[in-house]
Amino acid sequence: MALHVVGYVRVSTEEQADSGAGLQAQREAIIEHCKRRSWELLAMHADTASARTLTSRPGLAKALADVEGGAADALVVAKLDRLSRSLLDFSGLMERSRKKGWALVALDLGVDTTTASGEMMANVLAVFAQFERRLIGQRTREALAVKRSQGVRLGRPSLVSEGTLRRIRRERAKGNSLAAIAAALDADGVATAHGGQRWHVSTVQALLRRIDRRLSPTA
Repeated sequence: MALHVVGYVRVSTEEQADSGAGLQAQREAIIEHCKRRSWELLAMHADTASARTLTSRPGLAKALADVEGGAADALVVAKLDRLSRSLLDFSGLMERSRKKGWALVALDLGVDTTTASGEMMANVLAVFAQFERRLIGQRTREALAVKRSQGVRLGRPSLVSEGTLRRIRRERAKGNSLAAIAAALDADGVATAHGGQRWHVSTVQALLRRIDRRLSPTA
């Protein structure tokens, strides 16, 4: 039984799209491969967009709708970087294909999850994607540690006034529970740290920790 597939091609600029050369070369590679494998090519979707993310690409969205809706069995690209230049994005898309039961084929790197050898190549790329993910996490943690050591305050700035902070501390000093303090702030219409109108026990508790660091005992 012939495999039903959809192709996806992409160029990154309008100029490349106007010339047609880049898109045509990708189309021909996909068509030739489908003929050689006796696959039925149902559609060829295209985008003119950067490869920064997989979102906001209508052509790719249509291709994914075809395979995930059951109209096609596989998504074929001539080059992996036409699908994504990020191994992390590719890894996520490959995992998505596994869960939803469709195959992914990238001709230039031998990725073809319809075959054992092609699936092995996909798994190798997934290992590198995991390595990239861990490196990014490590670099982020190191950068944050440097900023903290320099005294840089991280996270979104709090908009809670000093008066509200003092009120919370006074109410807590009187023995009021966190829930009672939150309810009183709600009743008085006091805005939360980021402009909301609903106070939570966890928010009051976090602000009390901040107060302990910032306000003097006589505040």
